[in-house]
Amino acid sequence: MPAPIRLRELIRTIRTARTQAEEREMIQKECAAIRSSFREEDNTYRCRNVAKLLYMHMLGYPAHFGQLECLKLIASQKFTDKRIGYLGAMLLLDERQDVHLLMTNCIKNDLNHSTQFVQGLALCTLGCMGSSEMCRDLAGEVEKLLKTSNSYLRKKAALCAVHVIRKVPELMEMFLPATKNLLNEKNHGVLHTSVVLLTEMCERSPDMLAHFRKLVPQLVRILKNLIMSGYSPEHDVSGISDPFLQVRILRLLRILGRNDDDSSEAMNDILAQVATNTETSKNVGNAILYETVLTIMDIKSESGLRVLAINILGRFLLNNDKNIRYVALTSLLKTVQTDHNAVQRHRSTIVDCLKDLDVSIKRRAMELSFALVNGNNIRGMMKELLYFLDSCEPEFKADCASGIFLAAEKYAPSKRWHIDTIMRVLTTAGSYVRDDAVPNLIQLITNSVEMHAYTVQRLYKAILGDYSQQPLVQVAAWCIGEYGDLLVSGQCEEEEPIQVTEDEVLDILESVLISNMSTSVTRGYALTAIMKLSTRFTCTVNRIKKVVSIYGSSIDVELQQRAVEYNALFKKYDHMRSALLERMPVMEKVTTNGPTEIVQTNGETEPAPLETKPPPSGPQPTSQANDLLDLLGGNDITPVIPTAPTSKPASAGGELLDLLGDITLTGAPAAAPAPASVPQISQPPFLLDGLSSQPLFNDIAAGIPSITAYSKNGLKIEFTFERSNTNPSVTVITIQASNSTELDMTDFVFQAAVPKTFQLQLLSPSSSIVPAFNTGTITQVIKVLNPQKQQLRMRIKLTYNHKGSAMQDLAEVNNFPPQSWQ
Repeated sequence: MPAPIRLRELIRTIRTARTQAEEREMIQKECAAIRSSFREEDNTYRCRNVAKLLYMHMLGYPAHFGQLECLKLIASQKFTDKRIGYLGAMLLLDERQDVHLLMTNCIKNDLNHSTQFVQGLALCTLGCMGSSEMCRDLAGEVEKLLKTSNSYLRKKAALCAVHVIRKVPELMEMFLPATKNLLNEKNHGVLHTSVVLLTEMCERSPDMLAHFRKLVPQLVRILKNLIMSGYSPEHDVSGISDPFLQVRILRLLRILGRNDDDSSEAMNDILAQVATNTETSKNVGNAILYETVLTIMDIKSESGLRVLAINILGRFLLNNDKNIRYVALTSLLKTVQTDHNAVQRHRSTIVDCLKDLDVSIKRRAMELSFALVNGNNIRGMMKELLYFLDSCEPEFKADCASGIFLAAEKYAPSKRWHIDTIMRVLTTAGSYVRDDAVPNLIQLITNSVEMHAYTVQRLYKAILGDYSQQPLVQVAAWCIGEYGDLLVSGQCEEEEPIQVTEDEVLDILESVLISNMSTSVTRGYALTAIMKLSTRFTCTVNRIKKVVSIYGSSIDVELQQRAVEYNALFKKYDHMRSALLERMPVMEKVTTNGPTEIVQTNGETEPAPLETKPPPSGPQPTSQANDLLDLLGGNDITPVIPTAPTSKPASAGGELLDLLGDITLTGAPAAAPAPASVPQISQPPFLLDGLSSQPLFNDIAAGIPSITAYSKNGLKIEFTFERSNTNPSVTVITIQASNSTELDMTDFVFQAAVPKTFQLQLLSPSSSIVPAFNTGTITQVIKVLNPQKQQLRMRIKLTYNHKGSAMQDLAEVNNFPPQSWQ
C-alpha cells in the first residue's frame, strides 16, 4: 500500500472543500483508507492514522472504530505512539464502554515507568476518564507519585487524586499522609494542585474539614508571601503574582473558616490585607477581590471587615464592565439580609443601575432595590421604582408591580400614600399586576373610611376616557358603585372636589359596559356598580332599571344572570333592595391571637401592636384546614380532624384546640383562605387522657431522623418528628419550608391529607412568606393520630406565588422513618 497522507495534508485538503457534501466525501474516502490500514495491522503508520482520526472526531464525524488502535498505541514502547494513544483514549473512550478497562494494566505499567513524561501521560489519562474500578486498582500508584520529589509528577498526581476521590470517596484517607507536606512545596504548580486537592477533600468529608483547619496559618502565610512578593516574571499576570493560586487559596480559606471562630479569626488580617492591597485597574485584581468578598461574607468575620467587603462591591457597581456590575449586584443581593445597613450606603448607586441598558443588570438592580426598602426610605425608593415601572420593558412590569404592592403594604407611611401608590401602579402597569391586586386594593379602600371621598374622586378622574388598564377600571367601578353618592355630593376634603352629576357617573359606567377593551369581569363590576347606585342616587333610578333590563338578554351568561337577578330585585323584592345593596362593612384581616407581633422589616425590628378581639360566644367554625382537598382521590381519606371545644371556643381566624387536650394555640396569621363552616364533632376521649401534669413530648423523639418531604423549584419542605408522652399514638410533625431562589415565595399554603385509618390536625403556619436565599423558614405543626400503628402515608398540596405567578403542586410522602409511627 502507498504511504497514507500526513495529518497536515489532510487538514489542508479538507479546508479546500467548498460544500458540506464535498467535505463529507473527503472524510469518508480517508476513513475507508484508515480502516484498510487498520485491518492490515500496519504498525508503521498507525500513529499517523489515529492522529487523523482524532482530527475527524473533532470535526464531528464518527471515529469509534479507532478505539482499539488507541490501546495498541498505548502498549507501544515509543513515546510518540503513547502520546497519540493516550490522547485518543481521552477523546474516544469513557467509563461507559468496557474497552477502557483493557487500559488498566498499561496505565499501571506506565505509572511505574522510568520516564517522567510517560508517567505524566498515564496520570493525565487516569485523571481524565478513569472509572471507579480503574481508580480503585491504581490509587496506590497515584499515592506513591504524590510523595515523590519530582514536582512535575506531584502536580499531576494531585489532580489525578482529585478525580480518584470524586469517583471513590472512601479512598480519601489513603491520600491523607501524602497531603501533609504538599503545602511546603515552593513550586507554584504543586501548590495550586495541592490546594485543589485539599478543597475537594474538605468539601466531601466533615472529618477532613476538621483535620485541615490546623493548616489555616500555613495557608495565610502562603497568601501573604504572594501579595507581598516582588515582581516574578514566571508568575506575574498584569502586575499580580499568580492570581490563580491566590483565588484557590481564598476559596479553601472560605471553606475552612465557615462556622469556625478560631479559623475565621486567624484569617481576618490577611483578608483585610488582600482587600486593601490588590490592584483594581485590571480584571485580574477584580477576580481576587471578588473571591475575597465571598470569603469575608462566608466566614465569621469582624463587622468592619464585612463593611469593607460591601464597599468593594459598591466600587464594582461603578465599573464600566457589565459583568463586574452584575456580579456585584448578585453578591449584594445575597448579603443584604445580614448586612443591611452597610448595603444601604450604596443605595443611590444601586438605583442608578435601574437605568442600565443591560436587562440582566436591570433585573438584579430591581430585586436589590426592593430588598433595600424600609420604613425610613419608602417614599424615595418608591418614587424611583415607580419611575422605573413607567419606563421599563414589559417583561419587568409584572415583577416590579408585585414588589411595589408588597413594599407599600408593609411600609406605607399613611393610608393616603398607600392608595395613591397603588393607583399609580394600576394606572402605569395595570395590565401586568397580579390577580389579587384588585381585591387587595378594594379591601384597603374599604378600611380607610376617611379616604372614601378622596379615593372615589381620584379613581373617577383616572378612568375618564381610558379603559385600557382593566384592573384600574374594576377598582374604579367598584368604588363608584359603593361611594357614588360621595362623588356626586363633592364632599372631598383632601383635594378640590369636582362637580359631577348622577347622569355623568352613569355615562362612565355605561361606557365601560360597551367598551371593546372591557373584559367580562370588568363588565360584571360595572353592572353591579350601576345596580348599587340605584340606592345611592335619587334621580336616575329609572335609567338604571332600563340599563339592567337591557343586559337581561346579553350573550355573556355572567352578565345575563346578574341582570336577571337585579331585575328580580326591582320587580319582586324592591322592599329588600336598599338593605341588600347597602354599603359594604369594613373588611377585617386575620390577625394573630397575641397582643403583639414582631414585625421583621428591612433593617428594623420593632413590636407592632395588633388589635385583639374577645372570642365570640357560641359555636364557631374550626380550622381552615378542614377545607383540605381530597388529595388522594379515594374514599379512604380523612382530612384534618375538627376539634370541638369543651370550655373555650375556637375563633374563626384559624385558632385550633390542641389535639392533646383543651389548650388554646396561638400563632402567626393563617396563610390559608378563610375557613368554611363544618359541623363540630365530639373530641375522641383517648386524646384527652392524662394531660394534667405530664410533659407533652417524649425525649426519645431526638432519635427520630428528619426527612425531606419535598424539594422542587427551589422550595424545600423538611419534616422533623416528636412523640407524645401522654399518648404514644400521637406523632407531632414540624414542617420547615425554605426557599433557595432569589425571590420570596408569598401566599404560601401547605395542606395535607392522610388515609382514614389516621386522624390529622394542621395548625397555623408561622408566616405566609418563604424568604429567598434560605434566609428564613416557615414552620407549621401537624399532629397525626395513628392508633393502629400503621405506616404513615401522606399527600401534600403546596400553593404559593413566585415571580408574579401562582404555583401549585401535589406530592406524596411515603419515606417516613419507622420510629415516627411504630
